[in-house]
Amino acid sequence: MAPSPFLESVRAEIRLRGYSIRTEKSYLYWIKRFILFNNKKHPSEMGPAEVKNFLSWLVTNGHAAVNTQKVALNALVFLYHQVMRIELGELNFTLATKQRQLPVVLSSDEVRRILLHMSGKAKLVIKMLYGSGLRVNECLRLRVQDINLQTLSLTVRDGKANKDRQTLLAQSCAAPLSGYIEQAIALQQRDNQLGIGPSLPNALSKKYPNAFRSPGWMFIFPSSSLCPHPLTGELCRHHLHDTGIRKALQPAVKKSAINKKVNCHTFRHSFVTQLLLQGRDIRTVQELLGHNDLRTTQIYTHVLGQHYAGTVSPMDLL
Repeated sequence: MAPSPFLESVRAEIRLRGYSIRTEKSYLYWIKRFILFNNKKHPSEMGPAEVKNFLSWLVTNGHAAVNTQKVALNALVFLYHQVMRIELGELNFTLATKQRQLPVVLSSDEVRRILLHMSGKAKLVIKMLYGSGLRVNECLRLRVQDINLQTLSLTVRDGKANKDRQTLLAQSCAAPLSGYIEQAIALQQRDNQLGIGPSLPNALSKKYPNAFRSPGWMFIFPSSSLCPHPLTGELCRHHLHDTGIRKALQPAVKKSAINKKVNCHTFRHSFVTQLLLQGRDIRTVQELLGHNDLRTTQIYTHVLGQHYAGTVSPMDLL
């Protein structure tokens, strides 16, 4: 089926603004859902009323979570404001409600038990999530140039909200990481003989045609297979997909007999709580995590009970 010229124009507008591929896919998905919901009417024939009805329907009939509704709203606001130059005005729609949920965290002993049942790349990735406070895809997108083994630090490029940040690198991760870097560079050299290299961001391959030969651009955790670049269509090697890490983690959690809902993000939460337990300054923790708002970081003080300011249960005073 030939791609829709309208959706292709939306895609071009998204790429013009340098949004990530994930954002592009998400926005196009929700714009398609919106059009199908309205019996394939063209968005130019619709307006605020249809947008409000769709967002309300997501909650009342689709039982969408608040974050899902927010993403759909962002996609439609982008469509009308940035692509079609149409102001939607104030939208009064049914808001999804969300009860505040405290993040699940693991103790250092629980992390140790899980790691005992893991091996290889998956084990190192989980160690880095816990040791550096990374999101799983931030870790998998790391390139050789992002690691500094001398200062035990790493740089997260183009993280959430398109921000760069620096964070810690655990000493225990340095040696195995060095080994995987050597393996990645060796793989890159074999690819280079075929005129292939790692996928590069944006139009970097046009500006620097030989950048794919530079070891600094190689992913530390490369995919085992080649694929076409999503923007240029050139054959390249991307980073390892996060599903491989998730699939390796769940059996390890089960074998550890830990009765908590554990996923990759749990280790980022646990990184924060361990730093706070060590008495680290909350603003330092905020910077390491890349949070814009200090209130996002402060939620972890509730996990630790620090917001009680040393209050003792009356039962313990009897």
